[in-house]
Amino acid sequence: MIPREEMQNVVEDYRDVTIGIFGSHSAKELGIAAKAAGFKTAIVVKEGREKLYAYYNRHLYDEVIVVRDFRDMLFKEIQEKLLELQTIFIPNRSFSVYVGYDGIENKFKIPIYGNRFILRAEDRNDEKGQYHLLRKAGVRLPKEFRNPDEIDRLCIVKVQQADNILERAFFYVSSPEDYYTQVEELKKQGVIDGSVLRNARIEEYVLGPRFNANFHAFAIEDIFDRFVLTGFTDRRQVNIQGFLNLPSRDQLKINLPVKNEEIGHFGITMRESKQHLVYEAAEKFLGVVPDVYPPKMIGPFSLQGGIQYSPEDNKTLEFVTFDLSPRVPGDPALGPTSPEMRNLSLKYGKNIEDPMDLIMMEIRTAIEQQRLPEIVT
Repeated sequence: MIPREEMQNVVEDYRDVTIGIFGSHSAKELGIAAKAAGFKTAIVVKEGREKLYAYYNRHLYDEVIVVRDFRDMLFKEIQEKLLELQTIFIPNRSFSVYVGYDGIENKFKIPIYGNRFILRAEDRNDEKGQYHLLRKAGVRLPKEFRNPDEIDRLCIVKVQQADNILERAFFYVSSPEDYYTQVEELKKQGVIDGSVLRNARIEEYVLGPRFNANFHAFAIEDIFDRFVLTGFTDRRQVNIQGFLNLPSRDQLKINLPVKNEEIGHFGITMRESKQHLVYEAAEKFLGVVPDVYPPKMIGPFSLQGGIQYSPEDNKTLEFVTFDLSPRVPGDPALGPTSPEMRNLSLKYGKNIEDPMDLIMMEIRTAIEQQRLPEIVT
């Protein structure tokens, strides 16, 4: 494991920082924010996927580093180039998936903005993964059924897709018989592989609207506070959105598997009187991170969940968290649609148009205050 002190020593010598960007997921959003803040940028992109960045959006990237495979980022010559550019790298979900947690923690010797170690928490099957963190924090989670034979209510089953390491397949069941029938059908259709079912998660279905509650936690708390809310979004998914656009009688005529592959987002708002629910969940989460993944949560994170009536009285509203994203959300709809951007502009006396602007604001402040070691691992 790369000691934090090693990366802190590296940035002590930085005089002209370059923002390092992974060429997928949120690369445009980060490029826009970095250039708007006056930073130089370097993007690492896989051969065959570079046109979006190196041609259509070339103005966002001062350096374009093309690799045959994303794991080539771990090669000595690539890292030497990034160090020569005085790079601070911004992690996103694709970086975690394609480079891998072990590579990031043990071989990627480039200073990372935020906490490189908590990226692993997104692995739902890790013993210190997100469910462990959220349970330890006392955050309300859906009831889990470890044995399909125990299913006694409407549940959602989440299982890795057979052909896409970034996405999960979801299906809905209300009994053990329903579960086994649908599993066999999805296996025949090639949507799921039977070998991954042992890691499937079966949980009660939360009957209510979904909210991705997005936040930003700061390293330099004495200047920026501990954390802020950046806003709410929900997802657009293929092909379930197409099904939902049809009348129910027509949905039943389609003999195709329902998939939930994320393709986009849209902005939403939450009643002010209920926003305390997500603030409280975020406070609980932040409170346990230093014990499990020191030093603490730094940078963007999201609690993805829904609001439903509590089963206790069917009157009280509660926020139930499905998932944790301890990194850049990859959600460019958030900035243009969130009322919190104007709120944060007033709070910090700077023009905040996108959550990525908060990353650049903290990096710029750390440079000016000679506090770069505090924001990296």
